[in-house]
Amino acid sequence: MHMKAKMKSVLRPSRRRVSALAAVAGVAALSLASMTSAPAATAEPAAQAAKPTVVLVHGAFADSSSWNSVITRLRHDGYPVVAPANPLRGVASDSDYLESYLKSVKGPVVLVGHSYGGSVISDAGAGNPEVKALVYIAAFVPDKDETLAELGDRFPGATLPSALDAVPYPLPGGGTGTDLYVQKDKFHDAFAADVPRSVTDIMAVTQRPLAASVFDEKTTKTAWKTIPSWDLVTTQDHAIAPAEQRFMAKRAHAHTIEVNSSHAVAISHPGTVTRLIEQAARATSK
Repeated sequence: MHMKAKMKSVLRPSRRRVSALAAVAGVAALSLASMTSAPAATAEPAAQAAKPTVVLVHGAFADSSSWNSVITRLRHDGYPVVAPANPLRGVASDSDYLESYLKSVKGPVVLVGHSYGGSVISDAGAGNPEVKALVYIAAFVPDKDETLAELGDRFPGATLPSALDAVPYPLPGGGTGTDLYVQKDKFHDAFAADVPRSVTDIMAVTQRPLAASVFDEKTTKTAWKTIPSWDLVTTQDHAIAPAEQRFMAKRAHAHTIEVNSSHAVAISHPGTVTRLIEQAARATSK
């Protein structure tokens, strides 16, 4: 009996012990409440902002498939990408087409143009608040009221013009227009000398022509005067002379890199092209 009494006295909590337990429970409850009501700043970091959509615009004698290796890399890095067809009919009409297409792209845009596509993005991107960066890849970057023919005359050296064939075609409203094609046997050396011939032979067969009138058409808008620009200069280019590319890039105050490449740099050096595009995207997404 004595042992049972002692056990009961040990198991029966005293008033002092009850008070202590209550105090501990109260502190625990307050701690839990403070944790559940903590401000969002102490929670997990907010998700990163969505990446801009990269819009790739090809140039003459090519199509959107010329961007394939760049597209693969951009998508791998999480960038939304679109590569609309460039009609290659004229600076004004092609720019109007691209400007209309951009209305279907939601959110910020990095606008990229190769070769003649540079003229198109310079016009189409003007005044569009969603276009955050312009990236010129071995491209024309004309000023207002300037023609591509004038730029070519000012910086001679390109051999592509002598490799072109003129092919007439009927205009919808009457009259005759002229399309330009690169001669198939000269395509590799004039356009893509650092690309395997097995590839350029197919490119030559599937090339899309450029309307000859493009070279005498004046540029009317210059997005690069208000939108940050990046430029990749190709030092072994036979389509747009490297000196011409450097002049246009400097005039546009573009962030410029150079690569030992032919005009078809998106095919021969897709990694370099991708890195420059992503640099522009990061710089303008802060």
